[in-house]
Amino acid sequence: MAPAAYIISRIADPIFGVFIGLSAAALRINREEKEKGKTTQETIDAACR
Repeated sequence: MAPAAYIISRIADPIFGVFIGLSAAALRINREEKEKGKTTQETIDAACR
């Protein structure tokens, strides 16, 4: 069996995956809030509360 192939490195790959997942979640939330008529700034303010 061949050794595991990493995109960046053994340490950085999971961090990269988490970053991509959080970015996708943020984009989806922002898109759904815009459909409701809220601005991006209103969404950020609500998230910070």
